[in-house]
Amino acid sequence: MGEDPSLGTIGLRVEGLVEPQPIKPGTVKRIIPYALRYRWSLLVVMVATVIEAVITVSTPLFLKGIIDDGIVPGNMSVVLTLALTVVGLTLVSVVAIYAQTWFSGRVGQGLIFDLRTKVFTHVQRQPLAFFTRTRTGSLVSRLNTDVVGAEQGISTLLSQALSTVLTLVLVLGTMFYLSWPITLVALVLIPIFFLPGKIIATRLERLARTGMQTDAELGSTMTERFNVAGAMLVKLYGRQGEEATDFSRKAAKVRDIAISMAVHGRLLFILVTLLTTVTTAMVYGFGGWFVIDGTLQLGTLVALVGLLLMLYSPINQLTTIQVDITTALVSFDRVFEVLDLEPIITERPDAHPLPAKEKGNGTAPHVEFDRVAFRYPAAEEVSLASLEAVPARPPEQGENALVLNEVSFHAPAGRLTALVGPSGAGKTTITHLVPRLYDTTSGTVRIGGHDVRDLTLDSLQDAVGVVTQDAHLFHDSIRANLLYARPDATETEIVEACEAARIWQTISQLPDGLDTVVGDRGYRLSGGEKQRLALARLLLKSPPIVVLDEATAHLDSESEAAIQRALKTALAGRTSLVIAHRLSTIHDADQILVIDKGRIQERGTHRELLANGGLYAELYRTQFAQQRDFDAEPVKSATVDSGNHALG
Repeated sequence: MGEDPSLGTIGLRVEGLVEPQPIKPGTVKRIIPYALRYRWSLLVVMVATVIEAVITVSTPLFLKGIIDDGIVPGNMSVVLTLALTVVGLTLVSVVAIYAQTWFSGRVGQGLIFDLRTKVFTHVQRQPLAFFTRTRTGSLVSRLNTDVVGAEQGISTLLSQALSTVLTLVLVLGTMFYLSWPITLVALVLIPIFFLPGKIIATRLERLARTGMQTDAELGSTMTERFNVAGAMLVKLYGRQGEEATDFSRKAAKVRDIAISMAVHGRLLFILVTLLTTVTTAMVYGFGGWFVIDGTLQLGTLVALVGLLLMLYSPINQLTTIQVDITTALVSFDRVFEVLDLEPIITERPDAHPLPAKEKGNGTAPHVEFDRVAFRYPAAEEVSLASLEAVPARPPEQGENALVLNEVSFHAPAGRLTALVGPSGAGKTTITHLVPRLYDTTSGTVRIGGHDVRDLTLDSLQDAVGVVTQDAHLFHDSIRANLLYARPDATETEIVEACEAARIWQTISQLPDGLDTVVGDRGYRLSGGEKQRLALARLLLKSPPIVVLDEATAHLDSESEAAIQRALKTALAGRTSLVIAHRLSTIHDADQILVIDKGRIQERGTHRELLANGGLYAELYRTQFAQQRDFDAEPVKSATVDSGNHALG
């Protein structure tokens, strides 16, 4: 099997490293409150670390006593006493290490839990615009790779940093106490080690940041290609080869970074090993001279060599810890970057809930748009460049233009208001402003006379129910998807909602009934079945205000007729905003608003608008003609095909 040719080019070079970025000021300060939540566990870790470090440094001193006070003078009782003491201290050290590992792990995993839940909760508060721009895989990477990286750095800091510094201080103090000349000889080469160590640490920081970004890109690719819609698109366009090549390129970069980090980490170990070997030889040389000269005892020399080996291990760990801490700070930096992104849709401090009588326990509230203008927010307002698929670019002329302009209308309480118009006219944008998926640029949206910005988000979301054209279902059972609307709904209420949505007969014939798993995004169901389930979910929620965004678009004529009958009963007494592509479905609407180019061009009933002979009448005639041609076309085609076949 041939070797991958790209492996010959990686070495210590990795293309496309991100530019060095300083850790944001205050990052360390922001980490402290998270750690202080586990102050008692931290205290146990510190005590256990001190005990373990003291025992570690004292072991060579006991070895010195065994040689100088026991073996050399031939005192066996001293040898046995000190040897048993070393065994006892070793057992104590084992207990201390166990406690250190247990409690530092408790702190580390606690930090993962705290950060993940905080980031998840914060992301859930972001506006819809955030999710329309963000790559899902990159966002998931912040909750997985970056949070775990931050925890590993903290765990390393807890388990190694204190132990390393304490051991280093104790070892140096003990060595100076035993022989300051030999200690100075041992320390003379240490400064030579720090310069390359610092260079390697800086390189590792860049590699770590690039690795996190590349991992996020790889995760995004897998997330987008492994869901049903992505996999189907790849297959239908026959792009498996190109996708494999693109994935291989990204995976190769991840591999190169990992190898480069391993090589740089190994370089540190090689430097320390070289330094330790040379210095140990020097200590043996000078120490042996002093022992032969009689100015140093043999046990003292053995203890100094043992302490020397302990000295360079902390020095190596200090450099490694520097890298780990830097990597952890990068991870924290990336996590805090998400937490610092304030959602643009927020609840005012004095927000009040929509009055109960206007949430369905009486008369449904009316909806009012008052001189509303809207433009979609710019990228820097709602997202992060590091979470988007492509780098941000300066807006071109015409971008961020008004999508809605001077839109004013009154949707009467308990009545059906239909929105029609060409694609891109602004119909869906209007419906998004009602549940505050976006806020208006200017003007006001009111429900029951209350500015939606003055209402609590929970009461607003309870009051408005939405079914979109492409209804989303979770990869779960039918029952779980329905209960998402109302977790306390009874079995009877679920069945009634399904019957009203004309989907119960289909569900009852499934082997697992309500416990049937619908698959990723509901792909195990047909478009019409998904839509009727979404309608059943809406009916189960039973909100006073209903928004239907072409909710019957995927239904065949028979199903659509059934749903229209169901909706006519279900929507009775509710304020309804319905976007309709098929104009034949809104004949009975109490009010029809014709939207074009972000403005209301016409308004009235079906009969009134047809009589006016404006845009609505033109749309209706065009659609009716297209439907007539569509109905006639199969007959014509069949005749031609039959003739051609006969001629053949």
